[in-house]
Amino acid sequence: MSGLNSQIVEFSTDRIAEHERAAFWREHYGQVMLRVDFEPAPDVAFKAHNRALALPGLQLFDAWATPARISRSRRHLTDGADTVLLAINREGTAFVEAAHQTQELREGDAVILSGAEPCAFHRASNGRSLTLRVPRVMIEAADLSIEDAVMRPIPAGHGALQLLDHYAGWLMSSGGAIDAQLLNLSVRHVQDLLALAIGPSVDMAETMRARGLRAARLKLAKSFLVANSRRRDVSVSTLAAKLNVTPRYVQRLFEIDGTTFSAFLAGVRLANAHRMLCDPAHGQLGIASIAYDVGFGDLSHFNRSFRRQYGLTPREVRGDRGQSQDVRLAGVTQT
Repeated sequence: MSGLNSQIVEFSTDRIAEHERAAFWREHYGQVMLRVDFEPAPDVAFKAHNRALALPGLQLFDAWATPARISRSRRHLTDGADTVLLAINREGTAFVEAAHQTQELREGDAVILSGAEPCAFHRASNGRSLTLRVPRVMIEAADLSIEDAVMRPIPAGHGALQLLDHYAGWLMSSGGAIDAQLLNLSVRHVQDLLALAIGPSVDMAETMRARGLRAARLKLAKSFLVANSRRRDVSVSTLAAKLNVTPRYVQRLFEIDGTTFSAFLAGVRLANAHRMLCDPAHGQLGIASIAYDVGFGDLSHFNRSFRRQYGLTPREVRGDRGQSQDVRLAGVTQT
């Protein structure tokens, strides 16, 4: 088990002898972090890869494992954890038992569980799951009945569940690199999306939809632009089609965030150019080549935008390296 950063912890059986894996998982991960019992399938070599992220008001557990049964019995309830859990089955087939019921979870399905009651998660095949744990009071503040929600299946196609899964996955991949203020906002958005997935009251639905869904869509929009910033055909329309919303909705997302679509995209491209200019590995590239490589179509516009952003010209950031290449490339682009 190793700390990947100050908040994310990873566990893997890869470097543990096969006959010791189950006991090690049970003692060092199951009992300490999850407070659960654990029994692997008797006829399968046990393997597991787990990542956990603990934040104030939210815990995330991303787990891949061979067939096994994980249960939280009454002896574990003495920890006093009054929490609500959402178990999402991302891959394979699993069965959940609680409140005298059994639910089969196919890929993408989810179910609500109470951390104050016994429950069991039985993985019938190799697969992956994501479990979210939040304080019960956070969900009840949204005027929800946890008793009515426990063991109620949430289908894979549920919109709020899909956004929640994506948002939680983003937190798991980058949670330790996000500043504290953004992390606090992200926790609130996850709680809102969880409440929407459970099913909020009519009075609370619109408030949480405005906060949670909008924030999740904005995150998806920004992620798409970061990944595709070098494409010169990226536009409000292409992003709107990706999110299945209108172009005006996309513009409003960025306006509410205090910026614009064009400003955010330009900022990403300028940041990429700045990194390339500071990297000796790109020292042979001319300024024009870098500008076009990061997605700008006009060298003069790039130079003006770069100086406005960083207070220096691209050449001043890098020095005189690549000057002759810039002159030649600039001459080519002007003919």
